[in-house]
Amino acid sequence: MVERLKVACFSGHRKLPQDCTELRANLEKAIITLIEQGVVFFGSGAALGFDQEAATIVLKLKENYPHIRLIMVLPCLPEEQSLKWNEEQKRRYYELLDKADKVRVLSPRYTSSYMLERNRHLVDNSGYLICYLRENSGGTFYTVNYAERQGLKILRL
Repeated sequence: MVERLKVACFSGHRKLPQDCTELRANLEKAIITLIEQGVVFFGSGAALGFDQEAATIVLKLKENYPHIRLIMVLPCLPEEQSLKWNEEQKRRYYELLDKADKVRVLSPRYTSSYMLERNRHLVDNSGYLICYLRENSGGTFYTVNYAERQGLKILRL
């Protein structure tokens, strides 16, 4: 079992600003800060938007920090999660999965609670949460509140 303070996860919206330059820069700074504090494992739920941006940055940072690891935690099988995505979204998704150090699938099939289960799994196995929260409803809002109740250290972007 990995010490939770060596693990960080991500939660954020699927829809991101048109220009993500500042968000990406802040996300990279937050990840580097945690690496410098001893975090080695970074968990992403692989959803469109923030999850995939975070995974992309972790993979980029592996060039300078080869000891860090990207863990993709999927709520269901990849073909189920990406079923309604366009071809470009699927291409990027599968590329991230191929480059990840580990892919964990929580359920073979889509269920109505699969996102919630994935988010809880990420939080329950982490010491830190890096989040991009702009709405007081939805999955990210729930996940941030759950992480606060579980005592995670939260870095808000």
